[in-house]
Amino acid sequence: MLNNSLSASEGQHAMEQLFSVLGSDYILAVEGAVATKNNGLYNIIGRLNGKAVTGFEAVQILGAKASYVIAIGACATHGGVSAARPNPAECVSVQSVLNRKVIKLTGCPCHPDWFMGTLAHILLYGEPELDSRDRPLLFYSTLIHDRCPRRSYFDQSIFAEKLGDKTCMFKLGCRGPVTRTDCPIRQWNEYVNWPVEDDTPCIGCAQFGFPDAMEPFISYNTTRNSTREVNDDQENRD
Repeated sequence: MLNNSLSASEGQHAMEQLFSVLGSDYILAVEGAVATKNNGLYNIIGRLNGKAVTGFEAVQILGAKASYVIAIGACATHGGVSAARPNPAECVSVQSVLNRKVIKLTGCPCHPDWFMGTLAHILLYGEPELDSRDRPLLFYSTLIHDRCPRRSYFDQSIFAEKLGDKTCMFKLGCRGPVTRTDCPIRQWNEYVNWPVEDDTPCIGCAQFGFPDAMEPFISYNTTRNSTREVNDDQENRD
């Protein structure tokens, strides 16, 4: 993994280090979507031997030989914000440019634990158990809705009418009923909080299709009362 924040090397040295793994046993972890327009010209990650190297090229070369490929975050797993309308750089997911399995860690952002936990599982035990969309069941098996501390309000049809109300935010557009992550129990910012606890509806950032498929993030006019409609929505999105 070449990471601008974690890499001690820069420029030519960083690119040499990145491609030096070819021929060895390595795991490729990719953050960000793959820009494909003009053969990837809009995402140049560095220069190697005087030649510009695009993310498109790097993912194809390194992804073909890696023992495992991990796509980190919404953009890498399905295009995310980078591929949202109108997508001028024609961004796509890592999977779209590789003819192999890619372990997908959705989320905008991906929680650090989701990545480190997946990496640790691979190193210690091999590939973790995945769902039908190649997400690790360790982190993506259960709907936020099913572990939400406000679930009892939903079951009693007690819904928030405005942001700041302490009841269920389903009618304000909360995407917890169709989003599979462990945010309610893992939380964020060193495990101190998460959106619903801070009176903000879940916007479904860990679901495929985010952000376009999850808009509008706040809605005062959409009411879907039945659990059947919730389940139908989940099947359509998942």
